[in-house]
This record gives sequence, C-alpha cells and structure tokens, in this order.
Amino acid sequence: MDLTEFAEQVGPSGRVSVRGRSTRTVRRVDGVTIDRVVSAPSGIVEYHPDEMTITCGAGTTLGEVRQITADRGQFVALPGSGTVGGALAVGRSGIDRLGVGPVRDTLLQATFVNHCGQLVNVGGPTVKNVSGFDVARLLVGSFGRLGFIAQVILRTRPIPTASSWFVVDADWTRVTELQSALYRPAALLWNGQRLAIRLDGHPDDIAANAARFGLTALDGPPIDADGTLYRWSVAPADVPAVIGSAGQQVWAEVGVGIVHHVMPQPDRRATLNHIEVRLVDEFDPQRRLNPDVVFPQ
Repeated sequence: MDLTEFAEQVGPSGRVSVRGRSTRTVRRVDGVTIDRVVSAPSGIVEYHPDEMTITCGAGTTLGEVRQITADRGQFVALPGSGTVGGALAVGRSGIDRLGVGPVRDTLLQATFVNHCGQLVNVGGPTVKNVSGFDVARLLVGSFGRLGFIAQVILRTRPIPTASSWFVVDADWTRVTELQSALYRPAALLWNGQRLAIRLDGHPDDIAANAARFGLTALDGPPIDADGTLYRWSVAPADVPAVIGSAGQQVWAEVGVGIVHHVMPQPDRRATLNHIEVRLVDEFDPQRRLNPDVVFPQ
C-alpha cells in the first residue's frame, strides 16, 4: 500500500481508527462509533547507513528495522516490539533516555494524513536539518489524535561495543557526584538508597569506570519500564523530594525527570487536558481521528 492509498482510506469524512500490532495498552472510550479501521503502510523505503537515516512506512515492525540496521552496526532508539508508527504515537521512551534522548529526537521527518485526508510532510530528511522539526515532534505521543503517521525518516545510532548494568549505594549527593563524574552514562535509576547505572562503550572503559567508582555488577535494570503503570514527569531537581515521599517503591531516571510510580501523578491532569484539547482543536476540529482514544495520565 502506498501513501496515497492510505490517505484515501482515511478520507475526508467519518470517524477513523488506526491500528498497528496492539502491543501497547491504549485507553479507549466505550460507545464511540468507528466507521473505518486503517493500518499504515509498511516496509523499508531507504536506508543510508553513512548518513545515519532510515526511511520506512509507519506500519513497519520495529523488529524489521532492528534487523536491517543491526547488520550495519546501528540501531534506532525506539523501544517496544510493535510498529514504528505505534512507538512514535505512544511516545514512551526507554530507560536509556538519558543516553539516547527522548523518542521525538529519533524522528527527523514525517508524512502524515491530516483530518481532511491529505498527506502532509513535516520535518527534514537529515539530522542537521531542523526545518519544520517542531510539527513532526508534536506527532510523537499524540496517539494518532493529531494525524495518522504514514511514513517517517528516522535517525540511526551506532550500536555500543558493550553495555553493562551496575549498582551502588548512594544518597542524592553521591548521585549528583556520579552523574557528573561518569562519562555519558546511558541510564541512571535511583530509588533513594541505591543507584543503578548503565554504561555503554568499550569493555575496558566500562570495567575501568566500575572499578574507579566501586560499582557492583547487576544482571539488568532494576525495573521493567514497559510494565510501569504510571510515569511522573518532574523537574530533575525535584527528584529527591518525590522519592523521599514515596519510598523505595519508585525509581527515578536521574537527569531526565521521569519517575516510575505505582500511583498516578496528582494535580497534573487539568493542565494536560487544556493543552491536549487546544492541540486537537487545531489539528482535528471534527474529532475524526482516533476519537475513542484517551490520552494517558
């Protein structure tokens, strides 16, 4: 299926839902009539390892992207096991966000279908091109409410030679010291008493850092990021206060401001609702696109 055919399927009228592999739980409102269910185009269009970009349909599986990029020693920083479009629409970054950045940083250019059934191109095809970049980034985490992603150009990255997890006892003062002293840690997770650290790079460099700072090897991350019920977004400097009030049942991504919590974040929904309504008013005033989908808390 090409892009034009996908746009025609969405069309200019009726309530339409886009579906991928449904590997993520999406909250939906009962009783909303959906006239059509569509799926985005799939397949690798172009891959330029030297330019570190890959073009593919939004319906392409992440497994296919990983396979073709791994053959050239590269990867795309999109977590999960579903489709490219699904990972972008959900916008949930992995716990290595400190090292690779948020999901939106992986998206360079997008072609999406708007509420009129028209194809729209936003962003730029190269890493250095930032023309129209903000509009493309708006699609990330929008759950298809602003437009249905059809095709994208993604940034690729070199696969690190080695990757290892470590743990060390640390209060907040020690955490900030290690954050400054370690060379580009891929992830720092803190629960108020222990700091879990992921280091990427050459094995000798990783071993030297571990020995220098007294780190103990860890089998893997202390949490399953995909299994976390709620993610709080806080200022990185506010992490100690949030952790102190919650105890060791939560883990914070140091330097990022994401707290993996068992409870929803209070006093945040009203502000988000206002922003979400304004965005949907601009991009889909008739509420045609994924009208039954509810933005997560």
